[in-house]
Amino acid sequence: MSTFKGKSIIREMGKVYGLPKAEIDALVESRKMTMELDSITKPLFHYGKMLSEFPNLRTIHAGGILISEEPITCYTALDLPPKGYPTTQWDMYVAEAIGFEKLDILSQRGIGHIKDAADLVLRNRRIKVDVHDVPMFKRDEMVKEQLKSGDTIGCFYIESPAMRGLLKKLHCSEYVSLVAASSIIRPGVAKSGMMKEYINRFHNPGGFSYLHSVMKEQLEETYGVMVYQEDVIKVCHHFAGLDLADADVLRRAMSGKSRSKREMQLIVDKFFENCKAKGYSDELTKEVWRQIESFAGYSFSKAHSASYAVESYQSLYLKTYFPHEFHVGVINNFGGFYSTWVYVNEAKKWGAKIHLPCVNKSEYNTTIYGTDIYLGFNLVQNFESSFAQSIPMERLDNGDYTGLEDFIHRTRITIEQLILLIRLDAFRFTGIDKKQLLWDAHMILGKSTPPPSMQQLFSTPAKHFELPVLVHQTVEDAFDEMELLGFPVTLSAFDLLKTDFRGEVKAKELGNHIGKKVRLVGNLVTIKYVTTIRRDMMNFGTFLDDEGNFFDTVHFSDSLNRYPFRGRGVYLILGRVVEEFGFPSVEVEKLARLETLSDPRY
Repeated sequence: MSTFKGKSIIREMGKVYGLPKAEIDALVESRKMTMELDSITKPLFHYGKMLSEFPNLRTIHAGGILISEEPITCYTALDLPPKGYPTTQWDMYVAEAIGFEKLDILSQRGIGHIKDAADLVLRNRRIKVDVHDVPMFKRDEMVKEQLKSGDTIGCFYIESPAMRGLLKKLHCSEYVSLVAASSIIRPGVAKSGMMKEYINRFHNPGGFSYLHSVMKEQLEETYGVMVYQEDVIKVCHHFAGLDLADADVLRRAMSGKSRSKREMQLIVDKFFENCKAKGYSDELTKEVWRQIESFAGYSFSKAHSASYAVESYQSLYLKTYFPHEFHVGVINNFGGFYSTWVYVNEAKKWGAKIHLPCVNKSEYNTTIYGTDIYLGFNLVQNFESSFAQSIPMERLDNGDYTGLEDFIHRTRITIEQLILLIRLDAFRFTGIDKKQLLWDAHMILGKSTPPPSMQQLFSTPAKHFELPVLVHQTVEDAFDEMELLGFPVTLSAFDLLKTDFRGEVKAKELGNHIGKKVRLVGNLVTIKYVTTIRRDMMNFGTFLDDEGNFFDTVHFSDSLNRYPFRGRGVYLILGRVVEEFGFPSVEVEKLARLETLSDPRY
């Protein structure tokens, strides 16, 4: 059963109160009380809290396959939800208790962008990349340096702000360290304080003492810190004297694989009894248990972390040597930590030239010619998929389009869909201004829907007329792009600001200002919401400066209450630069979203 949480509460309550989608989206984006509440939004949040954790709708795990000797209907009734998969009427816990085998088949977009990137390299550069030559990737010095720098946007599992920060703090440049990093980034290790301790021990291998001799014997590879699920089993077995079966049951129970509280409690009691019998102090036993309890529910098995690290290396190699094709692959798979515009920005930063969709160059997906990247028709909001697919297919069959009239007659496009393409300057090869093309489109099509495609014996020429010189500003194009793509291409978000101020320091210079207060200007990329032990809200922000480099911010509750985020946009930030293990960030004191230019279209 899917329950009401965060975003789903706001969306459903917004519908109840009759709010338009744009306002609901704004509420979702700036949730956590970062906007002024009025007579509608105040009760929306009030009653929304009452909905928290109530059942919302039934869902299915599409990759959860049950295997039985007899037909499954011998054991349970089935039903057919809208997704069309025959579904049992009990969950995985009941299935396990009865004795069924359950196989999970998971979708992995990271594999998709690796395959697509390799295909693009072959097509664009005539180079065949063996993405399975992982041993070579591990030895490659440029890949090692790329990993160590934390410049890993788009790379599977190692692109989030927290993971990039961890890579820099560890100076991670080898496979074994990356495998460990893939697991210690999990919430439990960070919450218990053991992630920071692991980094400290990693850099000072002789400057710490083990909690107990068992930790040295069993966890020497990870400096006495439990990093993998297997480590929990080792500690429970060798430190507390639990047999391996009980240790595994404890590990499974903590990771949510079992619902038997009674069975769990019996093993917990046995853990403490055994520790007492071994003569351990209460303080030692409680500290070991604290680490187990905070860690086990979020941990990875070592094999899981190792396989993730292999995929990270595959992504990293492609990004290092074939960055343009790699970024196109990531954009086309819509599978990453960030929004599409971040990957477009990253491709530009690595030297690619970004082009708006063009009816003679673009495909359904984003494509590349040399270092020129043409955004795909699938990125255009409200553009019908059938038209998006038919444009390159018709071009492949009958050659490039010669102009607007030729395009209209060959694709039988409607006026509404044609306007979207004209506004994105998809006919710029004609050399005709967008405003002129809009007039021409209406003269050719009017408000009528074109008839079904058929061979014309005699084409009727469109009416031609002289228009006065129409005023056009580049900023108009940027606003069209933001409306239809979600981000500007012709100009950057910084070009649309009313102010010319771009900050006192840049992201790459933060390391030179440790302990000092600085003013920066950054385009908001993402926010991480965190609740402190005292139940206060704090945020971690990630921004891009005007040079395209990332920097991270910390917003404690006092600062956040006085200077909250106000949605997407470019912000002026005042804060103190702090450093942890060589990784700088900014503790924010004040925050304000900067004003943008007025939309000249209205």
